[in-house]
Amino acid sequence: MDETRDAALEARAWPFEEARRLVRRYEKAPPVKGHVLFETGYGPSGLPHIGTFGEVARTTMVRRAFETMSDIPTRLICFSDDMDGLRKVPGNVPMQDELRADLNLPLTRVRDPFGTHASFGAHNNARLRSFLDAFGFDYEFASATEYYREGRFDAILLAMAGLTRLGRQDEVTEALDPRAFVPAPGQGAIALECRDGDASVRAAVAPLDHPQTARAVAAERAFLAALGGGCNVPLGAHAFAAGHDLELVGFVAAADGSAFLRGEVRGGEPSETGRRLAAQLVDKGATALLAGAAGA
Repeated sequence: MDETRDAALEARAWPFEEARRLVRRYEKAPPVKGHVLFETGYGPSGLPHIGTFGEVARTTMVRRAFETMSDIPTRLICFSDDMDGLRKVPGNVPMQDELRADLNLPLTRVRDPFGTHASFGAHNNARLRSFLDAFGFDYEFASATEYYREGRFDAILLAMAGLTRLGRQDEVTEALDPRAFVPAPGQGAIALECRDGDASVRAAVAPLDHPQTARAVAAERAFLAALGGGCNVPLGAHAFAAGHDLELVGFVAAADGSAFLRGEVRGGEPSETGRRLAAQLVDKGATALLAGAAGA
């Protein structure tokens, strides 16, 4: 076993490279839950195919590589997002017209065109499980619908806009105030890119601009830039319209959540407002928090 482990620790194949990253993560202590959890995702809006099989196969390769290097137990969950809506009718199933009547319904409420299961989602879940079982995969199957019915999602955070599109806003128990739960800068904004200095393209897309959103994002991005933050640091900013001004809320936290700073300013010019809030948090000690987060 020692020879096998030594060989695994030196192997250069990509599953071993990925596994070594996990081994390094748990060098000091094993995960609190007592095992390393591997997960694959499946959207059962169509019949399982080789891509679905490949995701489980690749994840299993990394899992097995990890097990040769570490004594920490592992689990593999294959998670089916069967609460997702049916966006279009697959071309390789029967009852095309009938299924069109079920468009946008959750997959576990869409009729099964094959008539073998309670829903199209249940049929596709069963097909996938049969496929994986035939090849002897060691996995646990999880269904979003079953998790929801069992109450496992009672404390989940979801995008309010997505629930509204699904007509399920009445199921929301609490809408989180962005002043209290400050999102990352620019969240929810749609950006269009074009070449710098290309006046014709800029003119073509100009009618799509939303000035209020552009001002808010400019303030949030100025705050981010002034602090030198990026995608890997716990930093948030959100701008609200206040007449002709903006109210900008921001926060910075330690990587482990042990400390955080909050601030709020009001101003008319977006970039200046963002920089002013950043300076306010720097005066409170944000630089040290960000330095610690970057090194975590």
